[in-house]
Amino acid sequence: MPRYDVLIVGAGIAGPALAHGLSTLPRAKKPRIALLERSLAEPDRIVGELLQPGGVIALRKLGLESCFEGIDAIPTRGYCVLDGGKSVHIPYPGGYEGRSFHHGRFIMSLRGAARRAEGVDLIEATATDLIEEAGRVVGVKTTKKTGETELKEEYRADIVIIADGCFSNFRSTVMGRAVAKPVTKSQFCGAVLEDVTLPIPNHGTVALIKGSGPVLMYQISKHDTRILIDIKQPLPADLKSHILNRVVPQLPSSLHTAIHTALDKDRLRRMPNSFLPPVAQGTSGTKAGAILLGDAWNMRHPLTGGGMTVALSDVVLLRSLLGQVDDWSNWRNIQKMLNNWHWQRKPLASTVNILSVALYDLFGADDEYLAVLRTGCFKYFERGGECINGPVSLLSGIAPSPLLLASHFFSVAFYSIWVMFMHPRLVSAPNEKPIYAVARPTEYPMLLVKSVGAFWTACVVFGPLLWSELRWWSPDDSRARNKVLFQSALAIGVVAISVTWTLQQAL
Repeated sequence: MPRYDVLIVGAGIAGPALAHGLSTLPRAKKPRIALLERSLAEPDRIVGELLQPGGVIALRKLGLESCFEGIDAIPTRGYCVLDGGKSVHIPYPGGYEGRSFHHGRFIMSLRGAARRAEGVDLIEATATDLIEEAGRVVGVKTTKKTGETELKEEYRADIVIIADGCFSNFRSTVMGRAVAKPVTKSQFCGAVLEDVTLPIPNHGTVALIKGSGPVLMYQISKHDTRILIDIKQPLPADLKSHILNRVVPQLPSSLHTAIHTALDKDRLRRMPNSFLPPVAQGTSGTKAGAILLGDAWNMRHPLTGGGMTVALSDVVLLRSLLGQVDDWSNWRNIQKMLNNWHWQRKPLASTVNILSVALYDLFGADDEYLAVLRTGCFKYFERGGECINGPVSLLSGIAPSPLLLASHFFSVAFYSIWVMFMHPRLVSAPNEKPIYAVARPTEYPMLLVKSVGAFWTACVVFGPLLWSELRWWSPDDSRARNKVLFQSALAIGVVAISVTWTLQQAL
């Protein structure tokens, strides 16, 4: 029966990166690592195709930057946001770059790096069950088909790391009574557009669609551009007609022919957009011997493309912390390490998690108060300067700071209120010549009521997301928890500062 130091289930993004990273640890004895994957064929998915600059930085720290070579990866330098006939350019600051690519090609490149790493065995097999002894996970049972024969094997290790993705088969088993359920608000419907030019080349495009979720577009190879159309639950009966009749007319006309061609040529593929808060691991309620990693543990809305960045950053930190543990078979030491990992990852992971869902709620506005915030958010970006650099630094993983996120989020909220009072708005009927006018003093009482509703909506969006990042603790987490609670209290204070700063800028 094969015996390893570390057993990793899942060779998507996090699994191969961790296997390679652990193989390079400066230890007296090189660890033996088994990396299991049910199929080593190139995967074909419509998400996981844009890596933010923060993810590129993490990949470089792991010595895996060469994985971009030979896969026709495209440099990404920021975003273009479209709202009706208007657009705003949101570049990454400081010359930072991300990368976009075909998901399968990048996965195969990561697997190749893991396969070449010293002490790593890349094994094609399906993990079916966890092996437990004395209440601790010590390995996995696997099956593999060879022709007509089904081969059953067991693999054992000091640590079992589960990185089998958003549809994890082992999440509930590992987390036990502490498990959280993924929440799915919408689905991405994806296709590939051939030989199109986006509004700003080498930039992701986010189109805000009235009556529907946002549309993402980014180039993934020389000739291919991914389009992801967010459709809220429940999905319409005729999905293709819904997209052609309600979504496509609101996109740039230069893309219409390519979209029609793509929808006629291939079937629409779907992927759920789920949110799963990170629950503390290594507590009394979870399984000893096993660790969840990647989407098996923590998910956020893919609107901001932060999933791979969080996963790779988690791998960087987990590798470093495991390197400080001498004996991986000592679960008490691993528990302390997991507690440190849980809180040390918070600045980046919490920032990306909260921003992804909050921005989706704003961009997919479906009530009048969210619509106010969405309009204010777009006009906030139009101001340029720090109103762009700050948010995009947060989104891209360059500036992992919940305090900065709170500052900009509530600055958007108060600026949205200012826009209602002071910016011209369309007052003419739909079929008449467009006429814009600033609100009259007689409208102020109604706008004040609307302002309260908009601010309360901003709190309702941001508050539960912040709480979801803080509330999953165990009794022995008090020291780290108090540190994060203190930062959260500061975040509330930032709101008051944001009011003054926003009004000063507006005036």
